Amino acid sequence: MGAALSVQADRVLAQGVSTHTAKPLPRPAPSGRPFNAHFIDVAAPAGLHAPVIYGDLDIKKYIVESTGCGCAFIDYDNDGWMDLFVLSGTRLGGAPEGTTNRLYKNNRDGTFTDVTDKAGLRAIGWACGVCVGDYNNDGFDDIFCTNFGQNTLYRNNGDGTFTDVTKAAGLWNDQPRFGAGCTFVDYNRDGRLDLFVSNYVRFSFENAAAPGENPNCRWKGVPVECGPRGLGTGKHSLYRNNGDGTFTDVTQQAGISKGTPTYGMTVVAADFDEDGWQDIYVACDSTSSLLFMNNHDGTFREEGVIRGVALSDDGMEQAGMGVGVGDYDLDGHLDIFKTHFADDANILYHNDGKANFEDATGSSRLGMETRYVCWGAGIVDLDNDGLPDLFMVTGHVYPQVEKTLTQYPFKTPRALFRNLGKGVFEELIKEAGTGVAAAHCSRGCAFGDFDNDGDIDILIVNLNEPPSLLRNDLSGKANWIKVKLEGTKSNRSAIGARVLAHYGGKTQAQAVLSQSSFYSCNDPRLHFGVGNSASADIDVYWPNGLHETFKQLSCNQLVTLKEGMGQLANRGWSKA
Repeated sequence: MGAALSVQADRVLAQGVSTHTAKPLPRPAPSGRPFNAHFIDVAAPAGLHAPVIYGDLDIKKYIVESTGCGCAFIDYDNDGWMDLFVLSGTRLGGAPEGTTNRLYKNNRDGTFTDVTDKAGLRAIGWACGVCVGDYNNDGFDDIFCTNFGQNTLYRNNGDGTFTDVTKAAGLWNDQPRFGAGCTFVDYNRDGRLDLFVSNYVRFSFENAAAPGENPNCRWKGVPVECGPRGLGTGKHSLYRNNGDGTFTDVTQQAGISKGTPTYGMTVVAADFDEDGWQDIYVACDSTSSLLFMNNHDGTFREEGVIRGVALSDDGMEQAGMGVGVGDYDLDGHLDIFKTHFADDANILYHNDGKANFEDATGSSRLGMETRYVCWGAGIVDLDNDGLPDLFMVTGHVYPQVEKTLTQYPFKTPRALFRNLGKGVFEELIKEAGTGVAAAHCSRGCAFGDFDNDGDIDILIVNLNEPPSLLRNDLSGKANWIKVKLEGTKSNRSAIGARVLAHYGGKTQAQAVLSQSSFYSCNDPRLHFGVGNSASADIDVYWPNGLHETFKQLSCNQLVTLKEGMGQLANRGWSKA
């Protein structure tokens, strides 16, 4: 009873963000093992010069200025090389000249060309999240963007251009909303991609309080922008694809509206309980995160708390922002890595294969890092040793705080946790290269292989700076295999497919995701590092229920698999 009263008292006096804290665990001695991945930022020579405008530089008056936005790897022209899509915001006093979301075409030589105007994607506003998928099954990936205001659906015309079809598709909101996370997902297994959208807070400039005006507008005694606590929660929406280019809002009948009201952020859809149907996880800021389990009949039940992914291990709300999904311990099940605010640990949830999750933060040694406000994240094998690593980007939300509290700088480094095996990680920052150690105020990040050299590179959004493009200069002789899927009865993008790679006595699970990290979208070609193995067996669990096995696939190549039809020739990338 005393503890409950204490929590209530904390809430009364609390800042607007989650008050949950965790003492950092002791740092173990370095393993001394070499790490062969090395990251350098090649954004400038690659042609990524335009800054991501987002709010004022020295102070954020409102929460819309601080949350930032995501980015995506997308092969929009189907040439087999990943292009880049980078969102942007604006400023209260008006956007600087040239501000816009940007599409960069991959020139296949390590450089990119800005084709935003040619593609019809110029847009100015408070962009937030992006998800990618072929919603009309025409063979070209489309783009959905969330915004503070109105969300946007861009249909890929197949000729290098896009058309804004938001109103025609039935996705226009009568009232402006604070769109946040989004994901394409075929929740009813009809072969068409539906759309889930989370909303963050109910906010208007007209009714917003000023920094410091109430307890939800102060952080550690410093006046800051208000929220999210003290603001109304957003309402999350599910839209069913009608198959004719339009969507119908099915939020009520699908049971989504029955979920606890939350401040929704990143959304991930995957088959977490391995029953062949897509579930939906929503990382939520300063409220319990949500896990919508699929009932196989067009409805969902929300079970985040009872399945262990809603709260901290001690039952407290956290500032859930980014989500990585992967199989860190090689048991063939999809685990979750969720990022949080400064002075709290980022959580690693272990999945038993039936969507029952256990907090493995302490046992994995992830809890030693609590210094940063953390955003984009991934469970990705960065050194191709067959053991998926953890990566996250960081950056504070209050630029004015470091003047008083120097231990909370606005710009901070990225963090990499290399997998040592047996569920244990080791933090590397400087050891992973200048691209990881450099300090920025980052938000979204996406993982992909932009130069098709067989390792994972990283695209990162930096607020009021150009994005970073971390090229992975991997040394050593570790092998890899990439898997690109094309659906037939399933959605063409194969979003929701679960893939098991078997190599060297190990099994690793991955899934084709439309959104993860923070408001971002990864390269859809699943990348498996396999260490010393020369071949791998691949199991594909297609979204519509078909299970296929492909034996003894040679490594160090991209394998393109079509549902029910086997291996296809690759586009733009021949076999090694």
